[in-house]
Amino acid sequence: IMRALPLDFPQDTDVARIKDQFMFGPAILVNPVTESGVNSRDLYLPGNTVWYDFWTGEKVVGGKVISSAAPLQTLPLYVRSGSIITMGPDIQYAGEKYDPVEIRIYEGSNGSFTMYQDEGDGYGYEKGNYAIIPIKWDDSTNIITIGNRKGNFTGMPVNMDFHIVLVREDHGVGISPGQPDKSVSYSGQSLSINLN
Repeated sequence: IMRALPLDFPQDTDVARIKDQFMFGPAILVNPVTESGVNSRDLYLPGNTVWYDFWTGEKVVGGKVISSAAPLQTLPLYVRSGSIITMGPDIQYAGEKYDPVEIRIYEGSNGSFTMYQDEGDGYGYEKGNYAIIPIKWDDSTNIITIGNRKGNFTGMPVNMDFHIVLVREDHGVGISPGQPDKSVSYSGQSLSINLN
């Protein structure tokens, strides 16, 4: 899950010297604050990519060093354009209902994401008791496709509510749920939603 920057950006020679930033999966650039008493840090955004500040939604073109706000409660996080991130409500135990699910789309490139679900406890997933939902974003048409669910497991929700959010400045940011641009009910069958 923690990936050194050269793995994702092999053509950007500037990332080879960076030892205090990493990718969390393919979408999120994590920039730890390693000094006490500071409220900002300089960081490098890899080139040929547009980045979104996770906390503000500000769009920044990569290939340069920027100064990012880093108050004590906020770790500088940047999300690569074309990313799809799903976020659910706070839950207290494994079997608790976990919808609506917010699907955040970071425009600027096509993207895909596979949502994985299982029982939440035990080892049923080792026997194939899980489900996946493919999600694709077409940036040129502004269409998100939530594909056919594949697989099943005990307690799998028949229907789910998805709140779709196009991230922009001060919209769909931080860890709290955002105001959806569209809401859909999903029953396991493919849906294509136009966000124009």
